[in-house]
This record gives sequence, C-alpha cells and structure tokens, in this order.
Amino acid sequence: MIEQNTKKSPGKPVFTPAQRDMSMPEEKNGWIKVFGAREHNLKNIDVAIAKGKLTVITGPSGSGKSSLALDILFTEGKRRYMESLSSYARQFLGIAKKPDFDRIDGLCPAIAIEQKTVGANPRSTVGTITEIYDYLRVLYARIGIVHCPKCATVISAQSPENIGSMLLATFADSVITIAAPVVIDKKGEFVHELEKLFNSGFYRFKIDGANYKFSSLQDIKTLKLQKTYKHTIDLVIDAIEINPSAQARLHESIETAFKLASGMVKISVGDKDFLYSSHKICLQCAQSVPELEPRFFSFNSPIGACTNCNGLGKIHEWPWADNDPQAWKADYPDFFGDKYATEHTCNQCHGKRLNPFALAVTVGQTNIFDLCDLSIKDLLSFLQNLKLDETSAEIAKGLIQEIISRTTFLYDVGLAYLSLNRSARTLSGGEGQRIRLATQIGSALSGVLYILDEPSIGLHQRDNDRLIETLKKLRDQGNTVVVVEHDTDTMRAADYIIDMGPAAGILGGQVTAVGTPACVAANPQSLSGAYLSGVRSIAVPTTIREPSGSITLRHARHNNLQDLTVTFPLGVLCGISGVSGSGKSTLIMQELVPALQRELSGSRRSRTITPDTGDALSQSQDMSMGDDLEGAQLLESLVVIDQAPIGRTPRSNPATYLGLFDDIRKLFAALPESNARGYKVGRFSFNVSEGRCFECSGDGIIKVNMQFLPEVTMTCKSCKGKRYNAQTLDITYKGKHIADVLDMTAYEAADFFKAHKQIFKRLELLCDVGLDYIKLGQASTTLSGGEAQRIKLVDELAKRGNKTMYVLDEPTTGLHSSDIERLLIVLNRLVDKGNSMIVIEHNIDVLKTTDHLIDLGPEGGHEGGFVVAQGTPREVAQCAQSFTGQYLKKVL
Repeated sequence: MIEQNTKKSPGKPVFTPAQRDMSMPEEKNGWIKVFGAREHNLKNIDVAIAKGKLTVITGPSGSGKSSLALDILFTEGKRRYMESLSSYARQFLGIAKKPDFDRIDGLCPAIAIEQKTVGANPRSTVGTITEIYDYLRVLYARIGIVHCPKCATVISAQSPENIGSMLLATFADSVITIAAPVVIDKKGEFVHELEKLFNSGFYRFKIDGANYKFSSLQDIKTLKLQKTYKHTIDLVIDAIEINPSAQARLHESIETAFKLASGMVKISVGDKDFLYSSHKICLQCAQSVPELEPRFFSFNSPIGACTNCNGLGKIHEWPWADNDPQAWKADYPDFFGDKYATEHTCNQCHGKRLNPFALAVTVGQTNIFDLCDLSIKDLLSFLQNLKLDETSAEIAKGLIQEIISRTTFLYDVGLAYLSLNRSARTLSGGEGQRIRLATQIGSALSGVLYILDEPSIGLHQRDNDRLIETLKKLRDQGNTVVVVEHDTDTMRAADYIIDMGPAAGILGGQVTAVGTPACVAANPQSLSGAYLSGVRSIAVPTTIREPSGSITLRHARHNNLQDLTVTFPLGVLCGISGVSGSGKSTLIMQELVPALQRELSGSRRSRTITPDTGDALSQSQDMSMGDDLEGAQLLESLVVIDQAPIGRTPRSNPATYLGLFDDIRKLFAALPESNARGYKVGRFSFNVSEGRCFECSGDGIIKVNMQFLPEVTMTCKSCKGKRYNAQTLDITYKGKHIADVLDMTAYEAADFFKAHKQIFKRLELLCDVGLDYIKLGQASTTLSGGEAQRIKLVDELAKRGNKTMYVLDEPTTGLHSSDIERLLIVLNRLVDKGNSMIVIEHNIDVLKTTDHLIDLGPEGGHEGGFVVAQGTPREVAQCAQSFTGQYLKKVL
C-alpha cells in the first residue's frame, strides 16, 4: 500500500525535465501551478499545467484524474469567480466549498464541459439547446414566404380595400365588430397605453376576453392589470352590419385599426374572432397570417405552438377521470407525462409541434420543421446551396453565416447524424458533452481554461480525428484545454500528458509521468505509457466460441433502421458496432430489448439494471415496431446493465447494493454481546434510529447553512463521523466495530471475512473486477460510471444460472486500457457460464476480442440503419464498406 505523503509547505512546483523541455517559455504562456493537492485520494501532489496548450490527464479509473481536473482546477476557478461578485449575488448563486490544496498560481477562468445529459425537459431539442433554432426562427420571420395553410397559395400584402371586399363577400348581412389588437399576449399593466387611447377618443375595449367601457381616466387606473401576466387588449372601433351601403364605413374602420395596431385588425362575428393583417391575407380562403415575428415559430410560445398539444407534439392520455384526486397532474404534462400517461402523436400537427400558420411559411420551399428534421450534414448542404432573391439574400446574409458556422461546429465534433428536432432527453452523455463543446467553440472566447471529461465517449474511431481537430481549434483560440481521457489517439495528439496512478483509490492519487506523448511512452513508471508504446496491449483471443443457438429479430424499423432482419448468436460475446448514429442503440435498446421483455415478461425474468435498480424500461421504449422475434425460448432471462449510479443518495453504497451489509449486520446481531443486550439486525443500520447517531441522523456529517457564504460541512462531533451511537459501537467482531468495517476497502474486508463464505464470495469478486480499492461504505454518489457498472456485474456474477442474455451499452465508458483488460475477463466469465452477451461498443480493443460482430452503417442518421458486415472480427475486417472493419484491420 502506498502511504500518503506528509503535508508540504508551499514552495516551488516540482517540474520534471519533460516539463522544462516543453517549448512553452514561462514568460509567454506561463503555467497553472498546483501545490499540495489533497482532494479525495490525491497524495499532496504538486503539478504544473502549461497555459495555451492541449493537456491530457490520464490514468486508471479511480486514480485521481477527475479529482485534479474537476474537483481542484474547475471548482477553484469557479469559486474564485463567484467570490468576485457581491454578497447579494452570491446568496442566489451559491459558492462551492474550497477544495483541499495549499496554493494555485496562474489559474484562468474555468469552464467545465462534463459528461452529463443536457436536460430531461420534453420541450428541449438539439436546436434549442444549441440556439441554432433561435437563429432559424429569426430567418423565417424576416425572409419567410407565407402560404395559406388551407390552399397553399402564396399570401401577399393586401390593402384595406381588398380586405373590405373580402369581408363583404364572406360575411354579407352579418353584424361584425371591428377592433384593433393593440396588445397580443404580452406582460405589463398598460395603464399609459390605455390612457393615451382614451384621450384620443376611444372608450370601448376588450381586455382578456372581457368587455370594458371607460367613462373616465380613473376607471383605467382602477383596472390594475397584473404586470407579471400576459394580456390581450383589443380596442373596439365599430360594430357594422355588412352590406354594400356600409362599405365606406367599413374601410374607414379597418384603416383606423391598421394605424393603431401596426397593420392588424380583428373581426369578430358572433363568438368567433378573425385576425387579419394588411400584409398577409388569403382572399380565397379568408385566411390571414399575422405579421411574422420570431416567436411565431416557437413551439414554446402560445403564439406559435399547436393549440391541440401545446407544442409538445404528443397528446397524453391519463389513467384517471376528471374528479380523481390525482387529476390535477394532467395540467402538468411536462412533469408527470412520462410517469402516468400514455403518449400519442398529436393528430392536429402530426408531431410537428407548431400551428398550421407557422408550418405554412417556407424558406427555400421548406418549412422550419422539415428543415430541422434534416441531419446536420444535410442541413449544412441545404444552407450552403440556398438560392434567394437579391433583397432576401441581403437581409439573411449574416444570419445564414451564423447558422452555418454553428452547424459546422456540430459536424466537426462528430454529430453530423443528429437533427435539430432530436429531443434532448434522447441524447447520450457523450452527445450532450460534444454539443456543449460545439457551443463553446462558437462563443470564440480566449484565455479560458476548458476542462473536458472524456469527450471521445460514444464516438467511433472514424469520427475521433474531427473531435481532436476541434480540441486543437479551441486551444488555438488562445485557451488552455485540459482533457480527462483514456483514448490513445487523443493522447498522441496532445501537447502534454499527465499520467495519474499508479493504481486506483488509495493506491492512486500520484503523478507517475508527465511530458510529451513520446516522453510518457518511454517512461517505465507509466501504465498509460506502456499502452502508448505498445509494450502492453489487450491480446486477441486465440479461439472463437461457437454459438449454441440464435435469436432472429425481423422488421426492425425504429428511427433510422431500414426494416432490418438480424440474427444474434447465443452463447457467445456478440459486439454491435458502427459509426455514431448508425442505429446500434436503436437496434438493441429500442427493438431487441423490448421484444425480449415481452417474450420473457410472464415469469418476471426480464430486468433492467437502471438508476432505480429494477424499474422496467419506459412505455415508449416498449412500443417496438418490430414484433417478429424467433428463438427467445432458448433464453431464461434478460439483464440490461448500464452505467447509471447504483444509488441516488450518500446513504447507498457498494455494501448495501450487493447485499453484503445485510449479511454483515446479521453477523454482528448474532454476537453474544448483541444477544445479551437484545440488539437485533436493525440496530446496525445507520438508516434506523435506534442504532445511529442522534445528532447527525446517521449521516456522519452536519451541514450548516451560511446564507451567502458557502455551506459549511462539519464532521459530527458526537459520533466523529462514524454514523452510529456509542452503544452500537461497543459491539465488536475481531476487534472491529460496524463503522470500522464500513471503512474497510474491498481488499481489506476480503481478508477480514475470509471465514464467511457468503460475504467473502462477493468481496473476492469485487477484487477480481479491479475494485479492490473502493470502501464498503463509500457513498454511491462518489462512484464513477465505470465503477458502478462493474459493481452491477459483480452482483450478476454472484448469481447462479445460465441462459441469460446480458446487454451492455458501451461498458468501456470511463475505463483505462488496464481496466478494460479486467472488464473483459469478467464479461468472458459470464459467457463461459453458459450465458449470452451483447455489447454495444466503439472501442476497438473490445471489438477485436468478440466472438461475433454486427456492424451497422454505412453512415449515421438517414444514411445509416443497414447491416454493413457481420461475422467474426477478422471477417468484418475484410469488408471494405465497413469503417469498423478498416480499423480492425490495423490491429488484427
């Protein structure tokens, strides 16, 4: 075990020869110098990061990479910026707790682009979160060609005479009310506007649907409209019976309305209102479109949204009647829709979210929804080849350049297959991260410290080069780019590498090598360097397993899948590969998994290991279009394992998730001293009041709210962080009380409980998958995605049985090459027990070790969804059309 260094006093940073040899004169670029970093498992390290360069921090999972990059550099950079604000502003923003270090010199303003989803709001799309949709809304509002939503005739500007003639023909012998819509759905009190109109001789108004007649200015003042609500105010000009003799009066009233309401008039016939404009009206259908403005194309505004689905594109059917106590939730479909309601595509807008008028406006003969439905690649082509008349081209020149620029950034980070209409909640963490990266490049800042957490996740090797060029572009704008990464291509492209290690957890937290990629590759102390130089590598299996059977899925056509029929071999390790967006996750997670769940649902043998540990996939995922599945009877159960956390609170930990804690508590409850005192199993749980510390309620810490200062977290003085009361801690086993056991690493606990087979079995498996360093009581919220996934695998390994189908979606996320070696041993153990495994993966080291490979493509988005090649990795490597095959050919 590596002991923690004694605390050093601040001094000069320790620079290695590699750091000194970097062609970065300190007076020109300078360094960010960190002294005495001790956050989490960092061993009081000193490190220097070159400014204006691309630096990769690498090392095994749990070695301290994220602790250095995010918990030290980013948190401190953000904290220092927040401290520069006023105390009034800080009480709303909050301040992060200062990380544990001695000193940091030369720190730049920091921006972290992390691996997290971009939001669960059903209204968020790729277009809205990148703000490209906002630019498109302005484009359509300024140069859009308006068509009649009924007859598709181009609507041109009309005079009051034409509008009057149309009214005479359409509403003959009817009494109509002519009003000027002076305010349409806007916030404010509008006292001054109403007073001005009253002083001009207008007394009758229709405000928010109610009629008013003011006799004095005092009436207006007593109205008191709430300024935080949106209001609609119509100035009533005249009420006329339509006939030829009233034509002059009709024209005069319309002209008056146009002057007062910027070219708009509202005609009311009975209880129906018709809004006309002096600019946009269809004389054939009596249809008028208001003056175009950006919010007219927003599905988040009542002005532009479909009135049937309120801009969601879907209609919710609720499981309760109107008088049910739960029925109020139906008013909040954004929050409760997924949990309680069944979704159906809106039959009015057909899922397009906008009202018919907004969808009737075109640019380049394409409406805004259809344009956003194109892939990023096709959208770029459309904009670059768009032909406009001279006036429109002059108006839109700057807008189109900005849209092309932002769209190009998305293309450059490997997201060419996405469309702007893609819902944000369907994006993976890697896709969300690259979208934020593209947004940052578009902002063109310089002098900033950018910290990225594994941007290559979810990216095919073919697309990795474009991502690396994007990172270099960010650096060349004058920024310092720090990337936490395991990808060897990214490491080779870096100016500078910091390798953390030598292992994980308490065995990590030190800098094992620094310098250029060549320096690190030549360093015998560097684990990452060994893989960079080729001294260590993941071996290709010498034998290929023969399938024990197969299942066949027919008519897979979700998203971009092209009505596929795919056969999956059983009893082997099967890889699913393809470029980003080719349809891998759709084929497995939206087609195969729901189909298998339906087949196996009769005996509760299908389970998905998700953040809620046991929840089934959502209803929408279960609505698979591919219903034909053959061979499911050869399987007994289905397990889907992802990288979601094993728990959502600090009270959950590896011991509770794996069931270890139950056995440990039973062991303590069975001790003679426990029996003498009458202590039961619940006494040894920090979630039960009788045994836990009264002061901290079993948290071990006490949080103190400091208003505009950062929240203070203190170790509980009563239990000293042990979570239990003194009486519970009196009970010991082999000299250790229950809190001591929770503080043990898996390695220490395996030796301690060697005589207890049930406990020892799971602890031994934790060590086998490379998690010997994690503590039994470590909060699940502090575990990485890779660690959480391997804990779930341990849980499966501990169970007996075979004929189970395991499905894993990118299990190498967050894993170092050394961790991947261990992961593959675990996966193969599960297959060797008679189970089947499907792994969705981009990592070539994993793909080359599979028994069978199904490669999708050839491209992403609309150009994907086909099976390009399948067979053994060597057979796929011979396929010239397969991009995966081209990379496999290099390593086989």
